[in-house]
Amino acid sequence: MSKKQDAFYFDNFMECAQAACQAAELLKNVMLDFKPEEIDEKLSQLHEIEHRADDLKHQLTDRVSKAFITPIEREDIVMLSQNIDEVTDKIEDVLIRVYINNVTVILPEAEKLLETVNACCQEMGVLMREFRNFRHLGKLKEIIIKINSLEEEADQLYIENMRKLHTQSTDPLHIIAWREIYDYLEKCADACEHVANVVESIMMKNT
Repeated sequence: MSKKQDAFYFDNFMECAQAACQAAELLKNVMLDFKPEEIDEKLSQLHEIEHRADDLKHQLTDRVSKAFITPIEREDIVMLSQNIDEVTDKIEDVLIRVYINNVTVILPEAEKLLETVNACCQEMGVLMREFRNFRHLGKLKEIIIKINSLEEEADQLYIENMRKLHTQSTDPLHIIAWREIYDYLEKCADACEHVANVVESIMMKNT
């Protein structure tokens, strides 16, 4: 298979990851400088990013279905593409929960978790930029370890924030709203780790 044909897959992975990073950055900026009157506009912007990521995923799926030879196993290509797309989906889900629960003020405790989730997404983006060199284990392994560490940090912040929410809040609607938001923020970090896990599996198969 020609290098040009190979490049399509790795370029697509990278572009999908860039969409996820853009979505994560937008979510962070929206929530750290929250203006409730702009939520509809910001949700539309985030949905546009998610739609573009879906288009990229469909392009890759179409190419895989027609390809005679692929640079890595077809199942791995599809699985990696789906997992990258899941990151963007989960990021959009966070802002949807802010919207449907009519949140008007972002809790200070959420800020560190937002920063950690965004950092996790950005590292996932770095991983996909480097992925075309998937036989070079050292660099990729280093990034995977960073993602694992950030996911663990997100887990710990999630536990702390949920504990504080349930011990210091008395408004049931407030608790329900923020429990959902925290859940989906934690799922964003999990989704990034799933991408890293797929990459690690591919590395093991091909080295």
